[in-house]
Amino acid sequence: MDPLSVKNLAAALTITLGAVAPAIAIAMIGSKGAEAIGRNPEAASKIQTGMILAIAFAEAIAIYALVVAILIKFVG
Repeated sequence: MDPLSVKNLAAALTITLGAVAPAIAIAMIGSKGAEAIGRNPEAASKIQTGMILAIAFAEAIAIYALVVAILIKFVG
């Protein structure tokens, strides 16, 4: 394997894993948040605030993975 194909494979695996893990986390957050709101509708605003914050943190991980994949592909 030449170095270029190794870099492309590393970048592809980085963004793949970096997108799948946050997607699973966001799905779990949404599922459990909806379940919590269903059980306690009076606390919906507090639950929703926590859900949005957790989703933002999970999405930040995907953005970090994108940055790392771009660095792998174009630097070095």
